[in-house]
Amino acid sequence: MSGNWLAQLAPDRAPAAIGWWPPALGWWLSGLALIVLTLLVGGAVRAWRAPHRRARRAALRDLGRIRAGRAEGVEAAQAIEQLLRRYAIALCGRERVARLSGESWLSFARAAGGELFGGDAGRSLLTAAFGERPSARREEWLHAAEEFIRRAPRTRRVREGAPRIAG
Repeated sequence: MSGNWLAQLAPDRAPAAIGWWPPALGWWLSGLALIVLTLLVGGAVRAWRAPHRRARRAALRDLGRIRAGRAEGVEAAQAIEQLLRRYAIALCGRERVARLSGESWLSFARAAGGELFGGDAGRSLLTAAFGERPSARREEWLHAAEEFIRRAPRTRRVREGAPRIAG
């Protein structure tokens, strides 16, 4: 053996660096699980919000029909009041809304987003709807009804301050 035997050895070679592609099976499964979870959560949120959106769109469509119609006074007030009651029942439940009348209905409407029903607009709508005294405040009623429909809560809970119905 020669004294320089180390020089006769093959040069050091490091193994090739590990590439990032293709990822290992665990990364594929993690990515797939994340995609599935995202789709499930998105679908659940959409399904939860869909009935409220459908009800709001239908109520706004009906309000547009009332606005386009020629009904005045008692007829317009009755149509608007019935639409608002149907919409409130759809959102808050029959047991909460069905028996409200007069001031309790107006305070419910104010608490549920229809602040414009707090003044004379709400009282004149109710008096005209029940035929006591026709009023010519149709545009004011329509504006207040649209605000109520757009601002009403999307759950069965209405803010504190709304009257509760004893069951």
